[in-house]
Amino acid sequence: MAQETANSQENSNDLGTITVEAEALSIVTEGTESYRAPLTSTATRLDLTPRETPQSVSAVTQAQIEDFNLDTINDALESTPGVTVERVETDRTYYSSRGFEISNLQVDGLRLPMPYNNVHGDIDTAVYDRIEVVRGATGLMSGSGNPAATVNFIRKRPTDSPQASVSGTLGSWDRRRLELDVSGPLDDEGRVRGRLVAAGLDTDSYLDRLHRERGVLYGVLEADLTDSTQLALGHTWQNNNTDSNMWGALPLYDSAGSPTNYDRSTSPAPDWSYWDGETHRSFVELTQRLSDNWSIKGTVTHLDMLSDTKLFYIGTVPDASTGRIPNSFYLSKFDRHLEQWVADIHAKGNIEAFGRTHQLVLGSDWSQSRVQQSSLYAAATEDLPPLDEWDGSYPEPEFGDPDFVHDVTFKERSLYSAGKLDLANRWTAVVGARLSWLDHVGEQYGSSQDTTLDNELTPYAGLIYDVTDQASLYASYTEIFNPQTATDRNGDFLDPIEGTSYEVGIKADVFDGGADAALALFRTEQNNVAQLVGNIGGRDVYEGADGITSEGVDVTLAGELTPGWQASVGYTYLEIEDAEGEATNTYIPRNMVRATTSYRPASLDALKVGARVRWQDDIERERDFDDSKTRQEAYALVDLMASYDINENLTASLNLNNVTDEKYLTSLKWDQGFYGAPRHVMANLTWRY
Repeated sequence: MAQETANSQENSNDLGTITVEAEALSIVTEGTESYRAPLTSTATRLDLTPRETPQSVSAVTQAQIEDFNLDTINDALESTPGVTVERVETDRTYYSSRGFEISNLQVDGLRLPMPYNNVHGDIDTAVYDRIEVVRGATGLMSGSGNPAATVNFIRKRPTDSPQASVSGTLGSWDRRRLELDVSGPLDDEGRVRGRLVAAGLDTDSYLDRLHRERGVLYGVLEADLTDSTQLALGHTWQNNNTDSNMWGALPLYDSAGSPTNYDRSTSPAPDWSYWDGETHRSFVELTQRLSDNWSIKGTVTHLDMLSDTKLFYIGTVPDASTGRIPNSFYLSKFDRHLEQWVADIHAKGNIEAFGRTHQLVLGSDWSQSRVQQSSLYAAATEDLPPLDEWDGSYPEPEFGDPDFVHDVTFKERSLYSAGKLDLANRWTAVVGARLSWLDHVGEQYGSSQDTTLDNELTPYAGLIYDVTDQASLYASYTEIFNPQTATDRNGDFLDPIEGTSYEVGIKADVFDGGADAALALFRTEQNNVAQLVGNIGGRDVYEGADGITSEGVDVTLAGELTPGWQASVGYTYLEIEDAEGEATNTYIPRNMVRATTSYRPASLDALKVGARVRWQDDIERERDFDDSKTRQEAYALVDLMASYDINENLTASLNLNNVTDEKYLTSLKWDQGFYGAPRHVMANLTWRY
């Protein structure tokens, strides 16, 4: 895929002028030291600057990933404005934005259906150049889902010139990581290029007994079949092995309602529990330039993901007088297989009309995801001592036959189109629509998932007015839908949940064009949400009702503020209410700050120093076992970094995370939780050619 950048390490694959308007890949952040992504196509598939995109957008660039050792997607998204990372367990994570669960992911702009809105295991960042996030309803490119955000993972691609790097990291809790990245042409003419990325991690944890091993291998080839035709194909393998992982987490209060306040290292996992996962992701792309302004691209991807686990869940709270936990436990052997196919074909280019130039994209996509799950259960045999005294010893059970078998296939196909219309001097419209067909078949926990939707229309509209050459006002209206399986009085499935986002704001190029600034006011609504209204013949009956509404403010700044000073800063304010006007989803903070910054002084340009700050106000949730609430007070996490270029090839760096040693719960999404990592350190040595 052709890629353009001003840096000498760019992926600009000339291909004799096959610069094919390269999707979200048209700007790579690798090698730029920038905290800003100048172009994005995540929202509309059009190549737009942040000012030209009538929604809130953010990016975590390669420089941020390297500066702060953000080697998992969870780490990267914790640096993203307006996003919360709900680490509910050690190996299962939810994400939220604007009061809703994020249910939409993309890879290289191609939608990646996300069954059940969570991620199993850690996704390694070694494969990716950057991570882009568009907040609000994103149905135009994402299909069905929640009006929260879309997260787009942009893969690294082969480079025109040879380059290589080897990076090694040592850290607290016997952390060891090694990463290799080699790229460049494979023939004398440079018409065939390749890239190979490999990474391995082996680490203990601040949590008792927890141990992780992770391996990643990514290979990609690009070939110029002709001067106007390019073929790309690649494969990613990742293996996650976790010993003594959590299923659920710690009880947060005892039988008298008092907070348990365990040590941060306390874990409810026995020594025999594990969560292993293996992922294979393949893709093939064919791009054909049709003219100087038009190209067509077809992509097919295949995902195969296997999970194998033995799990232990505490289903009660400790006795207030003894600290012991009665044997209300769930012991399970859980297996999961996700197989997914996604295909997309689209044409993109410029058209001339009414004396002006407009951008247009026309396309179609199709996906099929099959999820198969089974659980084997065993009975608990004994109580547990107080968790902060427990060594993880518990009889490993013999598991019987599966208590349930889960098998669901999700199919979705669509036609879509979007355009950037140059209406008049200083006036631009970004408009689009998606027409979708869905077919879900199978059973989940004994409940039928058979659902069919036809001709579901999803509009997209944005209007931009350039107040000056550096600043623009904008307004947008976006939608998304989500099918549901609740039934009405006639036994028919309810119509889909409707998600709608309204957004107005101002965006500007600041600091002599080196940075992007934005202020957004938004309102997001979910309507036609299933509400229980009765029971007929033993069958629950539902009707559609108003759901959650969120309103708030996003303020962001990203880029170079002065020579050598990079920053990405975001503040988010949220109000989240249910249909009765009461505050809801109170586990999501109402005020958040996400900030990363680095500085390379001109007088000592071998040195770089930086900081990352994550602050949120207090959160709470109602307890399951009594009428009280569990609270997490406001807290700030501060990370520091410093790196030094020993010579032109060798760089040493040091990261000190949670420097104030803050004790905090990673999430209150569930009635259980666990504590985040205490102060810890990582030292890194990187060689580059």
